[in-house]
Amino acid sequence: MKHTKVVDVLKSDKLLQPVTISGWVRSFRNDRFIAINDGSTINTIQCVLEDNIIDQKTLERINVGAAIIITGTLVESEGKGQRVEIKVSEIHIEGDADPEEVKLTILSPKRHSLEKLREQAHLRVRTNTFGAIMRLRSKLSFAVHEYFQKNDFYYVHTPIITGSDAEGAGEAFKVTNMDLKNPPKDENGEVDYSKDFFGREANLTVSGQLEGETYAMGLGQIYTFGPTFRAENSNTSRHLSEFWMIEPEIAFCDLDGNMDLAEDFIKYVIQFALDNCMDDLEFLENRLVQEDKSKPQAERAEMLLRDKLKFVLDNNFKRVSYTEAIEILKNSKPNKKKKFKYPIEEWGADLQSEHERFLVEKHFKCPVILFDYPADIKSFYMRLNEDGKTVRAMDILFPGIGEIVGGSQREERLDVLKQKMEALNIPEEDLWWYLDTRRFGTCTHSGFGLGFERLVLFVTGMSNIRDVIPYPRTPLNAEF
Repeated sequence: MKHTKVVDVLKSDKLLQPVTISGWVRSFRNDRFIAINDGSTINTIQCVLEDNIIDQKTLERINVGAAIIITGTLVESEGKGQRVEIKVSEIHIEGDADPEEVKLTILSPKRHSLEKLREQAHLRVRTNTFGAIMRLRSKLSFAVHEYFQKNDFYYVHTPIITGSDAEGAGEAFKVTNMDLKNPPKDENGEVDYSKDFFGREANLTVSGQLEGETYAMGLGQIYTFGPTFRAENSNTSRHLSEFWMIEPEIAFCDLDGNMDLAEDFIKYVIQFALDNCMDDLEFLENRLVQEDKSKPQAERAEMLLRDKLKFVLDNNFKRVSYTEAIEILKNSKPNKKKKFKYPIEEWGADLQSEHERFLVEKHFKCPVILFDYPADIKSFYMRLNEDGKTVRAMDILFPGIGEIVGGSQREERLDVLKQKMEALNIPEEDLWWYLDTRRFGTCTHSGFGLGFERLVLFVTGMSNIRDVIPYPRTPLNAEF
């Protein structure tokens, strides 16, 4: 069966030519006008029935949600809002949808809350909002690969199952095939992981960075783009337990080069969305405008969605040291008036989302790159500065999101790296292979991680990260 996609039919100028489309019924009016969508575009195409063309039994099966195939002639539309429509000659019902059952689902025409849509995540991609989000997600994913491939990065598949916790935070999901009710024990009564499938403790990856570094030391510049997992009990609009991470690693690159790469990369993928997803962005923008009408003036967005994206493209990211940022925050009105949930009292504080968003949205009013963080609040692999108390770390902060990128120049000096691992009780024998990269031809190198869902969140204008991934995994939620 050769069918033409709705997106192509709507662009076609081949009037009076036969055409066959397939899709799902969005509406059926007056036993005459069928609106069909096949997922290829936010738009539906109107299919018009002439009298007595289709038998009554078939007409009774054309309900919202039904899957149908329509053959007809492409003609100039007589109605407003569309350029062309299909004059129907034949209809085949592929799959029925009982209207009484449809009423109980999010496929019914009435407006549903995002919370309700999450409860039926298997159906929500058929709504306009989620069709638009997932098409944008797909295009952004392609743009990620296109950017790195055009810039001669090599795509590396780092392990999903690993023995290392790259962040050292202990928030990893364990992987085992032992009988959890009766695991093997050693002579001390502890679980004997030597009897487990991998012969040692293993977990789902929290980051592909450490393995990525080893490959950058042979290929020069690489990137990973895959699923990562965090067993962090965070029920917020910005956290997921399973998400996709983009992680480039570059040999012979310092922190300045790392910041340049991150900014250029983000601008590239945003520009790609504007160039290739205008219909979906326009729909999501209009949705946000309608949503804002029910909010108090102070909570409404200052910019339209597409204007916000263009603003990021048109402005250099402001680069600010952690030390300068702390002074700004200490002297800010919210801090002095005790409006921050976590007051900033002294240098060394770990910045929270409220602080990051204040810097971006209220103070600088543009994306911000913070760099040179206190060593005590950053990971062991970040290069120690000459002052002995800060590291060559950088975070990129975005309006409405907070941190979207975290990265650093990596500690290339073997002796310093070993000292930092010892101070954090990270056994050398667990990361002997990682230390080898500092023994055999070490060099200045850098990289960053970008949570893909946070990027999609920003580009789509959605407010909850659970709405930009097909099936969100969060604490107490592994449905579907």
